Amino acid sequence: MVSSEAAPYAKTGGLADVVGALPPALRSFGDEVTVLVPRYGSIDLKGARRVYDSLPIYLGPARYDTAVYQAAEGSPFYLLDCPRLYDRKGFYGESGMDYPDNHIRFAVFARAALAAARVLFRTEIFHCHDWQTGPLPAYLRTMFSTDPTFLGAKTLFTIHNLGYQGLFPRSVLPEVALDPSVYRPPGGMEFFGKVSYIKGGIEFADALSTVSPTYAREIQTPEYGFGLDGALRARSEVLTGILNGVDYREWSPDVDPLIPAQFSASDLGGKQLCKEHLVREFGLPPEAMARPLIGIVSRFTPQKGADLIAEVAGQLVAEDLYVVALGTGDPEYEELFLSMAAEHPGRIAVRLGFDNGLAHRIEAGADIYLMPSRYEPCGLNQIYSLRYGTVPVVRATGGLDDTIEEETGFKFAEYSGPALLGAVRAAVEAYTNQEAWRDMMRRGMQKDFSWKASAAAYSALYRRLLGRA
Repeated sequence: MVSSEAAPYAKTGGLADVVGALPPALRSFGDEVTVLVPRYGSIDLKGARRVYDSLPIYLGPARYDTAVYQAAEGSPFYLLDCPRLYDRKGFYGESGMDYPDNHIRFAVFARAALAAARVLFRTEIFHCHDWQTGPLPAYLRTMFSTDPTFLGAKTLFTIHNLGYQGLFPRSVLPEVALDPSVYRPPGGMEFFGKVSYIKGGIEFADALSTVSPTYAREIQTPEYGFGLDGALRARSEVLTGILNGVDYREWSPDVDPLIPAQFSASDLGGKQLCKEHLVREFGLPPEAMARPLIGIVSRFTPQKGADLIAEVAGQLVAEDLYVVALGTGDPEYEELFLSMAAEHPGRIAVRLGFDNGLAHRIEAGADIYLMPSRYEPCGLNQIYSLRYGTVPVVRATGGLDDTIEEETGFKFAEYSGPALLGAVRAAVEAYTNQEAWRDMMRRGMQKDFSWKASAAAYSALYRRLLGRA
């Protein structure tokens, strides 16, 4: 596996959770997996083992000196060290700006993955994740197409979020030593006059996957395809939607050490204690205990429906409910949430930033979890919410539509403030019947979205790729 993120080493979102959890789950199916990620400045090498001292990568005349570390003894995670490219504050940029050499950083990463496979781990399948790894299938199909090391090797390219594409000027092609043949309008890596790294994966990989069955269908439409729907429709026969799993060792209220009181479907007592703690932590009045408490843990971006929440904030408060939100994102949307809290003190409380412990406490203490995404490839928080007995209210898109059912939550279809408000009102009405509400909580808590089913689907896909179905 080749990925720009993997939990717990480097994480900005769900990609890291998937790449962190899937390899161990695959072992039970007899799959031997090694994962390569860049060694960013935030990754401490203490405890890591240097396994390859010098792995020079050449992009034309330019040389990049890299080394490879095993993250820990016996670990399947390996770190590509190249301080010149990766030893920085951010993964992809700083202060809201992408690093100007990202095209080189991730071209070197893709080439280094091939080099590492040559010297460390003879590979049958390169499983590439998101745009940062898109050049790898292109390199494999061009300059390495006759290399006996990779004879019979296959590539799987997984799209975690089509909205992030890795777009660069056409002039970067010689800088990253990509064969000019990969840029052939309207195919190849050409995208409206630019080079698209994600399109490299889409066009040149042997198989494609994405992170939920519904998202696999949605990205083939103009509404969700970000200009790549035609390329994806052309490859629909090799595109599979496999729903992400979650790690219940970390996200389950019966074992969670980060919440005030543990609880389970058979003993919900601790849930009330978690709500009491959350109400105090956010400075809400004691009256909040008697009414629905909505939790939000999100990136504050247009994708996540922040504009819809702001549109109906006053009407939500009029329903005699309370809202706690944790997140970070676009400055204008952060300001939007702060404005909501200022306009409705004692009703809406907001914390900016990332706080893993608080995220767990919100999942455990809220009654309702709100996720009104414009689009959502899979989504994990709604799955966490089910396990914590926090009833989801979601927009019926992507993985949200695949994971939430009528007996476990509430969905709305149209992307609009009134539609969101209608779903919240339905949840608030249901909350008044506490016996029925607890039944809904328990049904959600008993759902199983562990990695076992997802890993089985990936393992079967690997075998089909190799002709071993």
